[in-house]
Amino acid sequence: MNSRAHILARVRRNQPAWRALPEIPSFERPLAEPWAAFDKALARMGGSVAVPPEGVALDAFICARFPQAQVICSATPEVTGTRSVSTVRHPAELDDVDVGVVRAVFGVAETGSVWLSEREFGVNVLGFLSQHLVVLLDPRSIVRDLHHAYRHPGFFEARYAVFMTGPSATADIEGVLVRGAQGIRTLTVIPVAAAATGSATPARRSS
Repeated sequence: MNSRAHILARVRRNQPAWRALPEIPSFERPLAEPWAAFDKALARMGGSVAVPPEGVALDAFICARFPQAQVICSATPEVTGTRSVSTVRHPAELDDVDVGVVRAVFGVAETGSVWLSEREFGVNVLGFLSQHLVVLLDPRSIVRDLHHAYRHPGFFEARYAVFMTGPSATADIEGVLVRGAQGIRTLTVIPVAAAATGSATPARRSS
């Protein structure tokens, strides 16, 4: 028996007895307006919410918001863009994407984060090589805080998952805040109700 096998055998023989993990409380706190709280937290982290005007299609709205964009890569059927992520065969093909478009599974009111997995991205680097990221989010899919977020079954089903909280930012050099230094320059969330048929309707805020 070599040293590696000897060490592993001793580790296996000396495992502690199994015991159940402690129950984590849900830390329930009242939250009257989850979407308003999400909007405020997102703005605090440098992101923004954009609501399309009545009757304006999502593609037209995104093009108007990013008029200089030449490549709009969509990972959701609700937006056509100029390129579908389904045609991408290698992550490096996304190095020229101006705007990436995805649909998040849910948002977190406490932090303004959106939850995405490899299923939503199609190709994971879409969320990081894009200059700008547009996220469609159903306003009804907001959880109160990270305690509730980590209970989502997606964590047990996805091979890759990430909370995206605003655009990339750093203040390491002379304490000056720079956005987009290591990833997306802007993160825009569009409230769009997810329909069971796969179609979507832009949500309207009451205010």
